[in-house]
Amino acid sequence: MNRDTQAFLALVRSGLWGTESRFVPYGNVDYKVVLDLAMGQSLIGLVAAGLEQVADVKVPQEWALQFVGQTLQIEQRNKAMNIFIAGLIEKLRENDIYTLLVKGQGIAQCYEKPLWRSSGDVDLFLSEDNYPKAKALLVPMASSVEEEYGREKHLGMTIDGWVVELHGHLYSGLSSKVEKELDRLKEDTFYGGQVRSWLNGNTQVFLLKAGNDAFYVFTHIFQHFYKGGIGLRQICDWCSLLYTYRDSIDCDLLEQRIRRAGLTTEWKALYALASKYLGMPDLDSGFMFHDSWFDKKADRIMEFVLMSGNMGLNRGSWLTEHGSWLGRQYVVRKTFSMFRRIGDLINHARIFPLDSLRFFPRIMFNGLRSAMKGE
Repeated sequence: MNRDTQAFLALVRSGLWGTESRFVPYGNVDYKVVLDLAMGQSLIGLVAAGLEQVADVKVPQEWALQFVGQTLQIEQRNKAMNIFIAGLIEKLRENDIYTLLVKGQGIAQCYEKPLWRSSGDVDLFLSEDNYPKAKALLVPMASSVEEEYGREKHLGMTIDGWVVELHGHLYSGLSSKVEKELDRLKEDTFYGGQVRSWLNGNTQVFLLKAGNDAFYVFTHIFQHFYKGGIGLRQICDWCSLLYTYRDSIDCDLLEQRIRRAGLTTEWKALYALASKYLGMPDLDSGFMFHDSWFDKKADRIMEFVLMSGNMGLNRGSWLTEHGSWLGRQYVVRKTFSMFRRIGDLINHARIFPLDSLRFFPRIMFNGLRSAMKGE
């Protein structure tokens, strides 16, 4: 890993934990590379926060101003999004439709500077009864509506310029074991009342209970890892959530969920990455700790993350650079998207043991279906 990437990660750690960063060990840092990495990983705001903590060198003004300018844009977008979310939640409640916000702005509240986290879509999680009611209310308000996935109960649309996604199930597409745990999570939420909340202005927004959220965010990370691509923003979200609620999460229950889902190796590898590269502290001696046995897997995941970019932004170039024939075909022809996914799995198999390939039939089927639909 070159010095510019190391400097970038030092800034991410500093922004994530509010600690000092030192640039002297990295020599003459190329801030253009740091900026490109921050943009590719959707971490402009977090790196800007890290730049404020640089203690041993003076950051060139021209680069500091670039980060400040982009961070202010992120902040303004987040303020506007929060206003939109409050209005949307109130509109739904006026019609006796109750929902939870998942990912996104809810997790942003775990950061020291929530408004500096790059935002994405507005994801709403709804019960069996509320999903069709929300669809009936919101579709007429939308300027565009995507194709609905009936089995997954997933519908995307654009309302007032914001992408809103309705989820009647937190479907992962990984394995039946994972889906069973997500079903249990859904029951905990809608029948057990296991939620937390965020006061967004004057609007109370309900979120998943912290332990359930940690499990869901983790499975979502690996959904993207196996089927698309992940960026550091998603992993930073997971770290922030775990750390913020470290005293209230039921670690034993979370570990049981991970084991029942068959994701123990993935969990330990991701925690090793978070610890080694992002400074994530050990939170539990039994499960949430840095197990150096998984460092090599962590290194390979980090290689993939840095090369693929947030949400797989640069994945095609990563596959090409790593000599994947199938990946190169995807870059040339979109119709090879199914084979691209197979190429991904071949690369992922370098990271995890053979039992990880239990996901292969389901992901291959999903890849074929997506390719046939022209995704």
